[in-house]
Order: sequence, then C-alpha cells, then structure tokens
Amino acid sequence: MAVYSVRRQVTMTILAWIVGLAIFFPILWMVLTSFKTELDAFSTPPQFLFFHWTLENYAEVQERSHYFHHALNSIILSFGSTLVALLFAIPAAWGMAFSPTKRTRSTLLWMLSTKMMPPVGVLVPIYLIFRDLGMLDSRFGLIMVLFLGNLPIVVWMLYTYFKEIPRDILEAARMDGATIGKEIIYILAPMAIPGIASTVLLNVILAWNEAFWTLNLTTSEAAPLTTFIASYSSPEGLFWAKLSAASTLAIAPIMVLGWFSQKQLVRGLTFGAVK
Repeated sequence: MAVYSVRRQVTMTILAWIVGLAIFFPILWMVLTSFKTELDAFSTPPQFLFFHWTLENYAEVQERSHYFHHALNSIILSFGSTLVALLFAIPAAWGMAFSPTKRTRSTLLWMLSTKMMPPVGVLVPIYLIFRDLGMLDSRFGLIMVLFLGNLPIVVWMLYTYFKEIPRDILEAARMDGATIGKEIIYILAPMAIPGIASTVLLNVILAWNEAFWTLNLTTSEAAPLTTFIASYSSPEGLFWAKLSAASTLAIAPIMVLGWFSQKQLVRGLTFGAVK
C-alpha cells in the first residue's frame, strides 16, 4: 500500500510538471523571441538560446508607442472596474447567502449564463449606445463594460465564500444592534478577506486581459495594453520580435502581481470558491 502511494505521488508530480511546463513554454518562447532580431524570429529551425541577443525591439517599442500611457489605462480600467464590481457584488452576495429565496439559485444560474453569450452578439447595440452617449474611447465607458461583464463571476465567487461563514455570527451582531452596513463592513468583510482578495485578483486579471471590448470601443485616449499589443499587427504582416517585446511588456505587471499574490489567491480559492 505504501509503495502504491509513493508511485502515485511520483506520477502525479511528474504529470504536474509536464502540465506546468506545457503552460509556461509559450510564455518563455515569447520572452526569448522578444530578444531576437526579426530575422532570427523567423529562422528555421527555431533558435532556442543560441541567437544574437538584442534589446532593439524594446527600444523601438518604447519609441514607437506610448507604453506608460497604455499601462496607466490598464491599471485604471482593471482596478476601477474591480472596485465598482465589489460595491455591487458584496451586498448582492450577502443577500443571496444569508437571505436566500426559492429563486436565489435560478438567479445565480441566470447571471452566470450571461457569460456564455458571445460578446460579438451585442457589439453593435453597445457600440451605438456608446456613440450616442459620447463614451467611445473613454475610460468611464470601458470601466462600465468591464464591470458589467465580470459582475456575474464576482457575485458567484463572493456568494460561495460568504456561504462558508457561520450565520450565527451575523445573527449575534444583529442582536447587539448592528445595522446591515456595519454587519457587512465590520463582521462579514474581515472574515471573508481571503475570498475577497482572491476575487479582486481574478477580476483584475480578467479586466487586464480583456481584448474584445478594448479593441472595438477605444482608439487612443482610453486604449489599454491589449490595444498596444494589437498595434503591432499591420497589413505588411506580423513583426514577431517586436510583437513579442510588446506582449512581454504588457503581461509583465500582471504576472508580477500574480507571483506576489499567489499565496493569497490559493488561500482564497481553498476558502470556498472551488467547493
């Protein structure tokens, strides 16, 4: 039995490493390509390490594009939409978790089903609404779109976290005279910090990586890093080395955030979101 357990553990470890390397390899290849010349990027067979390393792609990207302008837009859109989503999702999840009705489950399923609709199906009406309201290429308009698009996921995650909190604690707070606002702010939120933190991180990542709406509703003023990457696709073709450099610069901030927040994310996910 012990031998079987050891073999199983070794097998699972090997499989985990294989899956991890398979997921990480495209990112590694992109980073390596960003240090190649355009000629080396198209070489056959591909050159893995033995090529002429250069920083000219990063220099050209900085000269050609306003990277920090796009990065600032990404930060504002990601964290702004996340903050607005929390303001709506926390009260909604609180109500569904602690004052459920017979329609609560169906409401949650309906909210989640909206994520199954392809965004292109509503592109035309949303574009026309944005045009008529003067919100095309505006940060406020994109924050609203990202907030509404990710709200179902935020509500679902917070709902599952809140369900893990004993109802007796909130009832005791009510008996002591706590209002609904104080109950949420001083009792519920501190107890659900791991879940809220992981929800925030996931929503920031989703908003940061959103490309469909940012490409269709922005041009320059509110354009985030996803638009910055797309600018390296031209009628003449793809410049793989420069595109890789732009992509590396675009994903670097969110990867650093994820790296330093991984313990909090895992803790939050095991708190109840995946149960």
